[in-house]
Amino acid sequence: MSSKAVSVMRLLAAGLIISLATPALSTARTASPDFVELAKRLMPTVVNIRTAKVIKPRAQQQRPRMQQSPFDNFFEDFFGQFNGQMPQQRQRREQSLGTGFIITADGYILTNNHVVSGADEVMVKLSDGREIKGEIKGTDEKLDLALIKVSDKEVFHAADLGDSDALNVGEWVMAIGNPFGLSQTVTAGIVSAKGRVIGNGPYDDFIQTDASINPGNSGGPLFNSDGKVIGINTAIIAGGQGIGFAIPINMAKSIIAQLRDTGKVTRGYLGIRFQPLTADLAKSFGMKSDKGALIANVEKDTPADKAGLKAGDVITEYDGKTINESNELPRLVAATPIDKKVPIVVFRDGKKQEFSVVIGKLKGDGSAVAPSADSESEKLGITVQQLTSELAARLGIKEGKNGLAVTEVKPGSSAEEAGVVPGSIVIEINGLRPDSLEQYMTAVSAIKKGDIVRLLLKRPDGSVPYIALKSE
Repeated sequence: MSSKAVSVMRLLAAGLIISLATPALSTARTASPDFVELAKRLMPTVVNIRTAKVIKPRAQQQRPRMQQSPFDNFFEDFFGQFNGQMPQQRQRREQSLGTGFIITADGYILTNNHVVSGADEVMVKLSDGREIKGEIKGTDEKLDLALIKVSDKEVFHAADLGDSDALNVGEWVMAIGNPFGLSQTVTAGIVSAKGRVIGNGPYDDFIQTDASINPGNSGGPLFNSDGKVIGINTAIIAGGQGIGFAIPINMAKSIIAQLRDTGKVTRGYLGIRFQPLTADLAKSFGMKSDKGALIANVEKDTPADKAGLKAGDVITEYDGKTINESNELPRLVAATPIDKKVPIVVFRDGKKQEFSVVIGKLKGDGSAVAPSADSESEKLGITVQQLTSELAARLGIKEGKNGLAVTEVKPGSSAEEAGVVPGSIVIEINGLRPDSLEQYMTAVSAIKKGDIVRLLLKRPDGSVPYIALKSE
């Protein structure tokens, strides 16, 4: 053996050489955390939440006048006088359990909105066994978050909030909660995925973990190996094992101040309807990748309309952030401060163009960026867009610049089997003649799975047939 080989072996034995064949891994990322120490340190920051609401007797619940019977008062008065009150008419208290975690030393607690929604009473149980009455300071149904306040002479143990954007798939995480009423239960696992969309709301962006999460864990913290909260445990898949979902803590941090100060959340508004950009659509626009959000419609007199955005534009950047998936756009717009001037980069006419948009205020229960008819039209297996001159040119439609055009037909769908082809103009749907994308979406939303849908289409060849297909 050569002297050089002997030297290498000695260095390896001394731990001074790392094999060049295998990349070096960070010990902090791969080594299992000290869960015993973490649990001891973090348990005081986690609370159990018990809520109660009074379910009124049916006779006491206000019913619309048209649903009331002239005999209602007669029977209620008769049985009420005869037996005090009918057994089925007695008030009852409905209780539920959840979890929360303390985020400030003066007693602010973060949990899920569905844990406290409709509650007449909220009781918070600390790790030392004390119970304190809680006050709901603010709720946000869209993100499923709620802020509770408790008061006490002592200073509370508060959890540190981490950075969920820095979280990596495969990292160790630990959950503490109240599953099935079993208080202060600790489970551990890893981050299974990020950016999960599970249909839980307009701003879906969940962390998926295999740390055991069960009913009662809702609203509890998901900690990283440093003991910082990186998520709020929120949802599970019924019957699934090792599949739990948590709201990224960064999404919560962006609204905590609003919940504390005003009790509600004000979001930014752009005023467009969008749809996912498929590979085929991207190719038809002359784009090299399918990253971005395709504008299907721009509502009149909205920030997007005033800035010059229009249907057919593909948003590739928003406020300096690249749009990889279309569902990223609503979250970014919603989190933007009102009246902020935001640069938006779009792909139009074969090149990138930049626009400056002054973000408006979202009103009512709408969405900062509404989905396109694509989300509803999956029922029919087709994608429909508001027709523009640019879209008409791409689809080869020679007559007319108004109306609704079929831009895609899902392979293997009942629409394809029925003979629907891209470039067709929608004239009627179930006897209704929609003048706008919103009217079309309203008609489609009323369709149930398995319904027979009648379409009147004008095909690219000029024929105008009625087509019947089954909703999927």
